[in-house]
Amino acid sequence: MESFNPQDFAWRGLTMTPAAAEHIRALASKQAGVLGVRLGIKQTGCAGFGYVLDTVTEPTDDDLLYESNGARLYVPLQAMPFIDGTEVDYVREGLNQIFKFHNPKAQHECGCGESFGV
Repeated sequence: MESFNPQDFAWRGLTMTPAAAEHIRALASKQAGVLGVRLGIKQTGCAGFGYVLDTVTEPTDDDLLYESNGARLYVPLQAMPFIDGTEVDYVREGLNQIFKFHNPKAQHECGCGESFGV
């Protein structure tokens, strides 16, 4: 059986809403050396996978870069099969403001929206 190689695929990519781009730019401007945000995944939660956000000071060789309105979103190549086509948004929910992920590959999400399955 052949091994899966994410580099062999043509990706649709990720997009950011203006609100998400503005928040990522604000995060980067508050800390010296921060270039943007990395969106990855990890196995967690009741649905299988969770989103992981970290600031980026130095991109890795396997990061794909998506830019919008001056904001930089880095995505590890290994995460692309699970989040390709995702729109990243930043919304207010009650008193909280959070990133929301509109992932067309997610076939189900847990009740709290913190994890998803493909």
